Amino acid sequence: MTRLSAVIITKNEEANIERCLRSVSWADEIIIVDSESTDDTVEIAWSLKAKVFRPEWRGFGPAKQYALEQATGDWVLSIDADEEVSFTLKNEIVHLLESDPPCAGYMIPRKTQFLGRWILHSGWYPDYVLRLFKRSAGHFTPALVHEKVEVDGPVGKLNNTLLHYSYPTLEDFTRRQDQYTTLGAQDLFASGKSFRPSQLVFKPVSSFLRKFVFQKGWRDGWEGFLIAGLTANGTLLKYAKLRQLYRQAERKNRG
Repeated sequence: MTRLSAVIITKNEEANIERCLRSVSWADEIIIVDSESTDDTVEIAWSLKAKVFRPEWRGFGPAKQYALEQATGDWVLSIDADEEVSFTLKNEIVHLLESDPPCAGYMIPRKTQFLGRWILHSGWYPDYVLRLFKRSAGHFTPALVHEKVEVDGPVGKLNNTLLHYSYPTLEDFTRRQDQYTTLGAQDLFASGKSFRPSQLVFKPVSSFLRKFVFQKGWRDGWEGFLIAGLTANGTLLKYAKLRQLYRQAERKNRG
């Protein structure tokens, strides 16, 4: 019989983790890698029979790879603490694993909520993410943020939706954006990505136009406008932080 492991990373997710865990309670095991939560995240996870590990934090990619290495199932379902496996998605996965899946991994359409509204455009839906894969065929990239699953073999698509309760408030969005842009700039710097002043102008403008015009963010109303504007701001912050890293390195090299 095919066994499934659900893997999740957490940090101060007491508002979300119970909903997430109950949506994967049918999995054969649940692995949580926690990053120094100071709220009741870990206690809630223990109460719902999850296995909790607390290694040193080295970024999202390494944390998810660590979680994968603790898993024992034949297949792995990777979800975030603010996500929920819908009932129809659960049934689709169960039915798939009861057969002999023809692919090594599967993309799942994800629908995201922003300020209480489900976003259906802006490049956010259907946001296909590779989250279900054969454990022996997959691994996570080591990126500090925006890590990905890579699998050795064909990748298919599922039909039913993963629900993402990501941004209940603007404060939550901007807090995460500050964290992600810092890590994103560090990734660019570490990979030797060059900085040009024009990036501070053209890349944010391009981000806004892509979200609001080409990905039809205008159809999401004011929320779509905010997503486009905040995405442009995030792009600006990432490249401003990349500039800062290069300036700091130059000062250090000058002694």
